[in-house]
Formats: sequence, structure tokens, C-alpha cells
Amino acid sequence: MNDMRRTLLWVVFTMSLVLLWDAWSRHNGQPGMFSAPTPAASAAASAGGVPAASGSAAALPGAAAPAPSEKFTVTTDVLKVTLDSRGGDLMRAELLHHVDSQDATRNVVLMDDDGKRLYRAQSGFIPAAGAAALPTHFTTLRRVAGEAALAEGKDEISVRYESDVVGGAKMVKTYTFRRGEYVVGVRHELVNVGTAPLQPQLYVQLLRDGTPPPGESSFYSTFTGPAVYTPEKKFEKVEFSDIDKRGPQDTPKHQTKATDGWVAMVQHYYASAWLLPAGAEREFRTQKVGGAYTVAMVQRLADVAPGASAVHESRLFVGPQEENKLAALAPGLELVKDYGFLTVLSKPLFWVLIHLHQVLGNWGWSIIGLVVLLKIAFYWLNASAYKSMAKMKAVNPRIMELRERLKDKPQEMQAEMMRIYREEKVNPLGGCLPIFIQMPFFIALYWVLLASVEMRGAPWLGWITDLSAKDPYFVLPVLMTLSSLLQVWLNPAPPDPMQQKMMWIMPLMFSFMFFFFPSGLVLYWLVNNLLSIAQQYVINKRLGVT
Repeated sequence: MNDMRRTLLWVVFTMSLVLLWDAWSRHNGQPGMFSAPTPAASAAASAGGVPAASGSAAALPGAAAPAPSEKFTVTTDVLKVTLDSRGGDLMRAELLHHVDSQDATRNVVLMDDDGKRLYRAQSGFIPAAGAAALPTHFTTLRRVAGEAALAEGKDEISVRYESDVVGGAKMVKTYTFRRGEYVVGVRHELVNVGTAPLQPQLYVQLLRDGTPPPGESSFYSTFTGPAVYTPEKKFEKVEFSDIDKRGPQDTPKHQTKATDGWVAMVQHYYASAWLLPAGAEREFRTQKVGGAYTVAMVQRLADVAPGASAVHESRLFVGPQEENKLAALAPGLELVKDYGFLTVLSKPLFWVLIHLHQVLGNWGWSIIGLVVLLKIAFYWLNASAYKSMAKMKAVNPRIMELRERLKDKPQEMQAEMMRIYREEKVNPLGGCLPIFIQMPFFIALYWVLLASVEMRGAPWLGWITDLSAKDPYFVLPVLMTLSSLLQVWLNPAPPDPMQQKMMWIMPLMFSFMFFFFPSGLVLYWLVNNLLSIAQQYVINKRLGVT
């Protein structure tokens, strides 16, 4: 039994060392053990060219030399976006209610194309096989109407772009911005000014480089990259590395066709997504362009007779991952908020957290309230574990004396130890099972706190002005370290001296990482530790264990 505990302890200890070394390497700018270095965006990617997808009937336009273009900035109450006349791209998006984590004088800039970062929303038309090219995101457009700011008392403004005639057709792209919304209406119109009918396909895509967003911590990892949602396979994350490995003729792992769904670019706290009306067949593509990546949808439109036009309404979301608002926009869109593999537990925990916040009005106190509720829910399970630990601590002096007396007779020593455990009705592993049962819930809560944009810039009290940032004075991490050491002292000491040392060293090693964790996460662990200590102390006192 002790050999099993020793083995489990060494496995945990070894894995902790591996994870610490990996985090330390990434913290110092070195590639992690579990991640490949990410290439920088190339000039070809900056041009927005996308090679043909495997097996596709029509390829998205290839790279072209960037043409001179006009930039036009539109400001609403929540967004400040820059539109580019080259293709009518949305090339920059600033979120006016979200402060940059590295510079409090600036707002979060989600999308940009400034030579250092590349992140654009693009769209255009693909012709039928063998037909003349149609207007694409490389086509220079003219702004023919549009206001630069949402005036007081006005609920929406529009910006309209038109192209010259390309392939017998003209593209009209109209952006509509509404008060209080991170969703932009995008209306595509293809006007047939030629003499032959057109069989167009509309494509919408998101283009970005493979570098993680600035300001990310090296001590925890969140997903950055494309995502595809379909009714059949639901939410599918697409790693940049998977796109790198895929050959020109390889079929993507994600769903490639459906009658509903959307595409997105996801990062910590924020996302962009193209949303098309349901009920029409569409193709999903992820591709690499130089050092950048695209995720796109392609949708076949009805034939356009000479003198007629085809109109398509789509939406572009650019904003924070506010779960309830995302769920109302499109089926499954809230899944861009990455809870990992414990989504089934994380979503109800977030629901409880939201309702606590409605009552308490502060996210810090809401975190404490949620930990208290979890402790109440698992009270009797914890009580069973702590009683087992208390009994172990009570018989520990006899076990230590036995080990010393029979250290040269290991088989006899094991037999005597098991006899003592049976007589005292002690299960050496009795404290482990309740912990393992609760672990998924606390890991799920960890991801709720890590993924929730509501924690960004949210104060608790005093010096904690941002629950998503590390404690500036390290007060919470120090208190958490002390509470972890107190827990070790309350627990029964392992018979093996090496295990005893490890039990004291491991909390110190874990606490090192917590010095760089968001203060909301540290607060959660600290409160959990304090409640565990209180319960364990009461049980030890009741059983007469000191």
C-alpha cells in the first residue's frame, strides 16, 4: 500500500517538474516542450493570398501585390474599426471598453495590420470554373457613402463601398454598425453588368498570423487559432500546427461541408467570427498563406442574369467572449470561450458565478461565494477524507516506531502495518478518493476563472484592481503558500522520510507558479485552502488529534 502511495507521489512530483520546466522555458522566450515555434507572417500573407483548397471546385484568390488604398475609420460607442478600400477589408478593430493588459492608457486592439501583426476580415466572390474573375478582397473599392462616427441619439450607421467592373460584374459591400453591438452587418451585392449569366460563390474569411496575442502568461496556456462549427461535429478547434503539417492534397480533419455553421479566430478572452444565414450549403476551409493562416466559408449563390444582382446578408462578430451574448448570436458561438474538456461542468459553474455576481455585485466576492457553495456541496465527502487523515495522523507514531524497529525486516514490517490499520479501521488511501472525485469540479472552476473576460479589469478590494492580472504585491500568493504548508502540517506525515520531504517541497514548487497566475485564480485556491484547513482542524480536534 505504501509502495503505491510512493509511486503516485513520484509520478505527481515528476510531472510537476516537467510542467514547471516547460513554463519556465516559455517564460524566458524559449520554445516549450509541447509546442512548436510559430512562424512570423510573410509578405505573401500580408497580401492576403490563399492557395487552392484540396478538392475544391473553385480556389480562393491567390496572392497579389498590395495596391494603394484608402483607410477609413468608423467609431461607435463600443468599437473603433478601420476599413481598407483594398477589398473593403476590416483591417483594424479596437474595443473601446476593454483596456490593454500591458498599457492601461490604450484599449485592446483585436485586429490589426501594422507590419508587426496581421489580422483581417476579408470577403469577395469566386467565379464558376473557367469563367472570368470576379471582384475579390484584392479589388480596390471606392467608398461612396458612410459616416465616421455614431452620433448621439443615432442607433446605426453604414459605410458603402463599390468596385469597378471586374469580369462583367460589380461588387457592392456595405458595413452596418449598431449602437452597443460588437456584431457588424456586412451586405454583399454582386451586380451583373455583362451579357452572360454569372454563377458566383461568396467567400468570407479571417486572416491572421500565428503569433499568440501580446501579454499572455507563460505559466498557463490558452488556445489561439481558427475554429469551425457545424451541426454535425459541433465546435472544432484547428491548431496552427495541424495546418502546417497538412499537405496540399490532404483532407482537413475538421468538417468541410454543412448547411449551417460559422468560422472564427479565437484567442484568450476575444474572438472574431463570420456568421452566415442558416439553411444554405457552405464549405469550410483552413489554409496557410506564407506565415499566416486563414479560416473561410464559401457559399454558392443563385445564378445572376445580365442586368440582375445577387444580395447576401452576413454578420461579422469582433469582440469579447461574453458567453450569454455569444449564445444568443448563433448556435454554439459561446464555445469560442475555451473551457477545455470539462465544458460540461464549467458551463453550470459559470451560470452559478453569474447569478452570484448579480447578488454580490463584485467578481472577487462572487468567486469566494462559489468556492463556499462547492465546499458545502462536498462537505460530507470532505469530512470522510479528513476523518481518514486524522486517524492516519493518530496512528502515525506507532507506524514510525514500527518502521524503525523492523527496518531490516520489510515483509514483517508491512504485515504489522496492515494489522495496525485493520485494528484501528484506517484506510491509508481513504483520503484520496474524495479528493479525486472533487478534482474535476475544481479544475472546471479553474478554467471558468481563466477563460471569463468578465474578470478582465474587475477589482476585488484594496490592492487587487484586476482579477485577471497577477497580484502586484504578491500578498495572495504568499498567503496561499502559507496555507498550503499549514495543510501539510495538518495531514499525517508519510512514514518514509523522502516522502515527508517531498510533501513539504511540492507546495513550494506549485506556489512558485501561483506568483504569476491571475489574482482571481489565486484567490480561488486560497479560499479553498482556508476552508479545507478549517474543516480539517475541526475534525482533528473532534477526534483528539493534534
